[in-house]
Amino acid sequence: MAANEETHKRPLAEDPIVSLAEVLEENELLENAACAVLGGSDSDKCSYSEGYVKRQALYACNTCTPKGGQPAGICLACSYKCHEGHELFELYTKRNFRCDCGNSKFSDLQCKFFSEKEKTNCTNKYNDNFFGLYCTCKRPYPDPEDETPDEMIQCVVCEDWFHGRHLGAVLPDNVEYQEMVCQSCMKRCSFLWAYASHWSVIKADADNSGPLPKMEDDNVDVCTVQENGDSHNQKPKGRAMKNEETGAKHSEPSTSCKAEKSEAANGDEASCSVEEDAAKNAGCKLQQLKKRGGIQRECATYWPLNWRNGLCTCTSCMNLYKELEISFLLDEFDTVLAYENKGKSDEETDSERCDPLMTALSNMNRIQQVELIYEYNDLKSELKDYLKRFADEGKVVTSEDIQQFFEELQSKKRRRVDGMQYFCS
Repeated sequence: MAANEETHKRPLAEDPIVSLAEVLEENELLENAACAVLGGSDSDKCSYSEGYVKRQALYACNTCTPKGGQPAGICLACSYKCHEGHELFELYTKRNFRCDCGNSKFSDLQCKFFSEKEKTNCTNKYNDNFFGLYCTCKRPYPDPEDETPDEMIQCVVCEDWFHGRHLGAVLPDNVEYQEMVCQSCMKRCSFLWAYASHWSVIKADADNSGPLPKMEDDNVDVCTVQENGDSHNQKPKGRAMKNEETGAKHSEPSTSCKAEKSEAANGDEASCSVEEDAAKNAGCKLQQLKKRGGIQRECATYWPLNWRNGLCTCTSCMNLYKELEISFLLDEFDTVLAYENKGKSDEETDSERCDPLMTALSNMNRIQQVELIYEYNDLKSELKDYLKRFADEGKVVTSEDIQQFFEELQSKKRRRVDGMQYFCS
């Protein structure tokens, strides 16, 4: 008898003990994560007809478009219906993308939603993620050969994913940050350093711990953009050269009044141009921040919530964003957070609309509705009292306990029905 009891208890001792609260909490976290990624996308309809979607969940099919071929992305609905059973890479979300499923990049596959699609979507942007490779190390995720625990973080500009240890900056501790701009994008869009010096969370890692050099205030005009994204203007330099030449002419003996008037006119023109630039820069946040000085180095940056709202929107800066193809930074609905919130909101609305209890009640008459609500409240009360006993005694609820509860509940219901008296009028 004792041996049998010991044998019966042993499996319970070996199994990990998880409370009901922990199970419900974990399930809620998983549901929230799924809603965040997929809630804003349609699982039943291909997004191709919507054109270049502002943001949506995307996948790449390694079965149809393996490495060595052309990169292609497919929407959520196509991943379910057109590529069922295929090897897929989950790309999380991408901006301004149109579903490629069934176009010229897929030689032997036709989209089941739209049989006729344009050969290519020329505005789509691709990177190594579409072949299952991420970060500067160009490794898969999860990586079976990488035993170092690390967090993958998506760059808000290029939308590639990076290992935290490969960003050149330590992940902020106990500081909430909303978005990250990778090292490469900070170099290409180097004007962001003027903002980063005052808003972002920057903490260099051990390999990049040198002094943070101050940004030079060179009175840059943001109208002209270099390839690396740096703001640059040749005009001040040209004016300086002109002024030097004018000064040299003044140092020479004057031979006529006409020459003196011409030189004076040139000086007035240059002075007027400088004043116009000063007036223009006075309303530019970027120029004002540069005058305050800052830091610039080779690393990624982490940004707080709503940091985009502080970007300058003057004409010169708007031209800069357009040249660098980053105008999306000014779109409040471009953020992943906005997409996730939309997904959660849509899911809550759908849940309320498709609630099983409300659906059942809507198809019943008044008496049936009252009876169902009574039964529901009775079940809720009974289950709560039943589980409370386990919580008070510190016991683990097993599947057998739950089965026993419903058997007892059914038995009570039968006794209640059998004991009812019927009268004829």
